[in-house]
Amino acid sequence: MDDGTIYMGVDVSATTVKAALVNADGEICEITQEAIGDDPGVVLEGMRRSVERLRDRASERRWPIRSAGVGVPGLVNARTRRVEVAPNLPALVKVDVSAAVAELVRCPVLVENDANMAAYGEFTCGAARGRSNVVYIAVGTGIGAGVICEGKLYRGSLGFAGEFGHMTVDPEGLPCACGNRGCLETIASGPNIVRRARERLFRDRSSSLSSLALPGELTPERIATEALTGDDFSLMILEQTGRWIGIAVANVINLLNPDMVVLGGGVMVAGELLLNPIIAEVKRRAFAAMAAQCEIVASLLGGQAGVIGGAMLARDTFG
Repeated sequence: MDDGTIYMGVDVSATTVKAALVNADGEICEITQEAIGDDPGVVLEGMRRSVERLRDRASERRWPIRSAGVGVPGLVNARTRRVEVAPNLPALVKVDVSAAVAELVRCPVLVENDANMAAYGEFTCGAARGRSNVVYIAVGTGIGAGVICEGKLYRGSLGFAGEFGHMTVDPEGLPCACGNRGCLETIASGPNIVRRARERLFRDRSSSLSSLALPGELTPERIATEALTGDDFSLMILEQTGRWIGIAVANVINLLNPDMVVLGGGVMVAGELLLNPIIAEVKRRAFAAMAAQCEIVASLLGGQAGVIGGAMLARDTFG
């Protein structure tokens, strides 16, 4: 039950900083969002402004912030708590994010991979509440995953577990920012969904999206929105994307035997139009017994999973 205690959750992506004040029940009391760029100064300044804005709001309302959790899109070293690798936001590499935030809010701060934070949000307050073995997958600028094993966040030996988007699905595929070739991210991440769509649109002008084929005008969310209106081209792009993601999800189900897979990220605005081809591919490729008992669902918390998860992980870590 909410006892008046407030926690802060911060979710840093390649394009935005989102921060929220969250009560002990996982309910958002205040939330703010700010666009950022890839320049280190811009990223850190955007984070500082968001945190200060909420800190001041909490002070006005006489809400002491007990602790904070920050999710970042990269590999967070379990020992140093610094970002070691961040292909989609290199500005954060080696930055002591926890110290920077702690200096502003004067409370304990933890830093975690953003997909882990979102997974914890869905596990404590969202679609996976009450489950014990869960995989959360976020499809955005990159593709990441958070794993809940026997009710606890699984980080691996260095803290790097869950790099779902860097699973090789096409050995002869395109180079990836991580240095590998043919990663799932090179096919099914937001920017690569757009790339595939744009390449096809130059050959097929029948879609309502053809006028948006110029750089910067087409987004994964727009493709999903057009698919919901029945646009055949957009439906085809989502079907292809779902098949690739489904192949990778089937591999994860065979490996981890979870009781639920939760899918999040901006592309999931398409709902069942993306979910159904993923489920169909899983049924074709995963062991039948494991696939039958694993529920595959869309995120319940949506874009708020990261900030809620950050706050709840801080709550459960620091008390």
